[in-house]
Amino acid sequence: QVQLVESGGGSVQAGGFLRLSCVVSGTGHSSRCMAWLRQAPGKEREGVAGIDKSGVTTYTDSVKGRFTISKDNAKNTLYLQISSLKPEDTAMYYCAADGAYRICYARLTPADYPYWGRGTQVTVSS
Repeated sequence: QVQLVESGGGSVQAGGFLRLSCVVSGTGHSSRCMAWLRQAPGKEREGVAGIDKSGVTTYTDSVKGRFTISKDNAKNTLYLQISSLKPEDTAMYYCAADGAYRICYARLTPADYPYWGRGTQVTVSS
């Protein structure tokens, strides 16, 4: 089994910066496609950034140029750098992983990911 633990959320002012981390335990970290997703109150969960096994990334349009997804296979850690934060970025942010050694590609659909962390809250004030 795989476990995902997020950290790095917080309360920041608009225009600020955060770096979210997700530590992955279990085998096959480098062989998984992974993603960051978020859910704001009253809204559906949405994918914001995805990365495949070779480091190819994809982003939802609303975060392009502001969010950067990356991973450090040696540390079994997935990152999300968020800059120029906006109040509409306020949400619970989740790290998610695909199964190990599966054929996959960077994608943003929540239903594609069977493994999830518990989330880290990001709150942006204007």
